[in-house]
Amino acid sequence: MICALHGICRAQPQQVSTDRYDFINYDADTLYIGQDTSLLQFFIAKFDSAVTHRKGNINIVHIGASHVQAGTFPHTVRQELFNAYPDLHAGRGMVFPYAAAPKCNNPTDYRTRSVGRFGLVRNVYQEHYKPLGITGIAVYTLDTVSEIRIVHRDSLTHFNTTKITLLGFAEVDTAFVPTLWIDSVSFPPSEIIPEKRQFIYENICTTDSFAFSFVMSENDTFTITGILMENENPGITYHSIGVNGASVEAFLHCEHFEEEIPLLYPDMVIFGLGINDANEADFNPSVFKENYLTLVNQFKKVNPNCFFVFITNNDSYKKVGKKYQVNKNALKVQKIMYELADETGGAVFDQFEIMGGLHAMEKWRLAKLAQNDRVHFTKAGYELMGKLLFNAMIKKISD
Repeated sequence: MICALHGICRAQPQQVSTDRYDFINYDADTLYIGQDTSLLQFFIAKFDSAVTHRKGNINIVHIGASHVQAGTFPHTVRQELFNAYPDLHAGRGMVFPYAAAPKCNNPTDYRTRSVGRFGLVRNVYQEHYKPLGITGIAVYTLDTVSEIRIVHRDSLTHFNTTKITLLGFAEVDTAFVPTLWIDSVSFPPSEIIPEKRQFIYENICTTDSFAFSFVMSENDTFTITGILMENENPGITYHSIGVNGASVEAFLHCEHFEEEIPLLYPDMVIFGLGINDANEADFNPSVFKENYLTLVNQFKKVNPNCFFVFITNNDSYKKVGKKYQVNKNALKVQKIMYELADETGGAVFDQFEIMGGLHAMEKWRLAKLAQNDRVHFTKAGYELMGKLLFNAMIKKISD
């Protein structure tokens, strides 16, 4: 194809095939763009420069609640992007050791293994007894000797990590330094930024699996709020940040969220927040929209050219007594998402319309694409929705 922005020929990526179901509205599988397309064009120009010249980095941040924490939805988009652009593997991006805490599910593309006991703090808690940052979640040591190991498990997508930034802090001994282990070799940090709670490890072996060890005094604890995996390759980094049960407001209450956005410097933010907001009995659309605009502005302060994609809520049901009732607040959220796209120069991925609108969840459940709770998808459902989002993105990037 000829790129109108650069006049350079490059192969057009192919959309991926998806299973066909007669209850899915495949015609809605696109991105709605408002009248102001300047931010989209800016993103396309930067994306095209990375593809055609291998210059620069594209940072995509997919932020949401349980649909994102589970990992399958965002990782499907990540895999399809790297299948389409195999030379653009940059870093894995932000990860979090969810499974170090009891009953906390981990994304699918890496394992978290731990030694010792860990406590958990999420941004959905009314009070944070540990300050939270960009990930909206934290785990903290409960034993004097602890370890967290991240093990890459995706055979299709490989990342060569050459820089690891651990976000965290010791409660008492502020001079405490965690040790990074790659295989049986230990590495001290090459830089420590105490005021930003960052331990940076650069002079390390290339890896995609590693461990951190914490040997604490009896009255001390170490809190981990994120792990950023990077390399020097130009290309695409697809960060996924998810917290079970999170609302838009929950991320606004994270004490260090805004100050840590520069770590990711997003060119595109994909918002998948709203399902928990709309599940509240006193759901207020005006407050919901206002909170979203506040969150958007936090990202725009870091990158004024950031392009935003708003994912509508999926059709879902609320359990009332022993029966399930369709949650009609999805219609209100859908309307607000289009307003947000128009007001921010962003886009809408209308998941609700693609599903088939109100009551579609039952059809997805019977087809084993959604779980019996009538809120979450199955692995097959998340994979399907991830492929549909990828196709919608590629349509706009390739136009």
